[in-house]
Amino acid sequence: EIGNKIKQLRHKSGLTQEQLAARLGVSAQSVSKWENAVAMPDITLLPLIAEIFGVSIDELFEDGFELVICQAGVQRI
Repeated sequence: EIGNKIKQLRHKSGLTQEQLAARLGVSAQSVSKWENAVAMPDITLLPLIAEIFGVSIDELFEDGFELVICQAGVQRI
């Protein structure tokens, strides 16, 4: 989920919840809620979140699994 991805990227970037919140113009409580799957970031923040972490918006939604397209359809491995 996106909250876990934000948390991973935030840790990797060495940012605190407060620092990320300040850069996004939201409260640290909002960041905490995202990371704990209580809430999700507003869709309008996704481009800025991706920019801060140097990833694409698509990468924010990746969960580390690969999708393989085969005759039976798409499978998650």
